[in-house]
Amino acid sequence: MGIGVLRKYEEFLPLTEATPVLSLGEGDTPLVKSNRLGRELGCDDLYFKLEGCNPTGSFKDRGMVVAIAKALEHNSRAVMCASTGNTSASAAAYGAYCDLPTYVLIPKGEVAMGKLAQAMAYGAQIIMIDGNFDAALALAREFTSKHEVTLVNSVNPHRLEGQKTAAFEIVDDLGDAPDYLFIPVGNAGNITAYWRGFREYQQAGRATQLPRMMGFQAAGAAPIVSGSPVANPQTIASAIRIGNPAGWQGALEARDDSGGVIDMVSDDEILEAYRLLASHEGIFCEPASAAAFAGLVKMRQGGLDLSGQRIVCIATGNGLKDPDLAVSSVVAKTTEIEPTIEAVEAVALAMIR
Repeated sequence: MGIGVLRKYEEFLPLTEATPVLSLGEGDTPLVKSNRLGRELGCDDLYFKLEGCNPTGSFKDRGMVVAIAKALEHNSRAVMCASTGNTSASAAAYGAYCDLPTYVLIPKGEVAMGKLAQAMAYGAQIIMIDGNFDAALALAREFTSKHEVTLVNSVNPHRLEGQKTAAFEIVDDLGDAPDYLFIPVGNAGNITAYWRGFREYQQAGRATQLPRMMGFQAAGAAPIVSGSPVANPQTIASAIRIGNPAGWQGALEARDDSGGVIDMVSDDEILEAYRLLASHEGIFCEPASAAAFAGLVKMRQGGLDLSGQRIVCIATGNGLKDPDLAVSSVVAKTTEIEPTIEAVEAVALAMIR
């Protein structure tokens, strides 16, 4: 039975005797070695960190459990977040678990149905605004500054404290930090948190090296790459459709201090990576997650030598978060037949001959 990140990594977290220790089973997500794609890229040591195996299907649960615990410690009356989906699902779930009212500001028309369904099922109060994520976050910040309500977006420092535990797990599983870490970049909190986690583990003597942090934005939502905010970000990867990341500076520091990069991948590259991960590795992740592997493919095509390198790609969320995209973007291998054994044999045996 998983003990949750608060207990497992309490010595690295900002907990006090007054912090309630709670868990929905977050953390301890699988680190799966590539069976096919690594070989095709010339990398024999490629791994995928499956953060979609967290309780609400994304990496957000790691940080949310710390943010909610600290909100309870400080007697907050409720919590609020702005969200393109995963944060709302996570906040609503932990809010429900702790009997803490949860308010979710979502940008109209920009949240995948699977994520919105989660927030609704967990009982959050959904507030839909006629604007993008950045507008929603600005409103959430203003509201929580005036009321006894805790903001649980990644601008809340406790969120990043929880999210850094994924870096700890990678080192625990591999015995050291990888050479490269490929990760999607949206609001840029996660790349900041991973870099913090790797550094803290090295300082504690639990890792001998640090990885190069390789962050990838979607081309239609790449403000860090372009160097200026994007007023109307566009990408099929809704979880990283953010035009003015709150964690911008932290992402730059992770890139520069690690000798890594922050680059962008197109929606076509994201979709191709999304399909390959599912069909070649059995990993069904949400589109934003595929940006990490798409970035690896792009770097390899650009000449990055992967031989002898240990590489981890972060799959930040489960594919069921955005089922509509899966149905619309993948050519299904469906054949309608008569209900006879001969018809079954004609179809099935043709695939293995």
